[in-house]
Amino acid sequence: MIGPAFKIGTGYDVHALIPGRDLILGGVKIDFDRGLAGHSDADVLVHAVCDAILGAAGLGDIGEHFPDNDPSYKGISSMILLEKCQNMIKARGFKISNMDCIVFAQVPKISPHKRIMEENIARVLVMDKNFVNIKATTTEKLGFIGKEQGIAAQCTVLLTAIRE
Repeated sequence: MIGPAFKIGTGYDVHALIPGRDLILGGVKIDFDRGLAGHSDADVLVHAVCDAILGAAGLGDIGEHFPDNDPSYKGISSMILLEKCQNMIKARGFKISNMDCIVFAQVPKISPHKRIMEENIARVLVMDKNFVNIKATTTEKLGFIGKEQGIAAQCTVLLTAIRE
């Protein structure tokens, strides 16, 4: 293999909270009175993970691969997009070694759902769940997140070259 044995990527995404949609985060449907606006299921956490993976591999961003003007992605589960990202990096000779994510949400409470989110993401990425970490924080009622208008997520991943 030519190039570095390790590559790091960062992803960030944000979506507005709106009535009339399910709230999906990390592949988990959370009981809440609003969901996230978006073309797909608007899973802001998985979108940040996808961007971190794609960025680390030098493959651009989620919008380039899964554009919001493509009707085939309307309402699609972001877990399917995540699996496609996994396949792209595997084809380039990399695997995900570690990831650390933050969900920024004033509401709803994220902590009760973190472990299942980690398990969901690890399963799709075919990796040990002990190397997927999700944290949650509020913004102390500041900004659009603090005013309960949206949710954001950030993720950093470490890719490792597959040695055969």
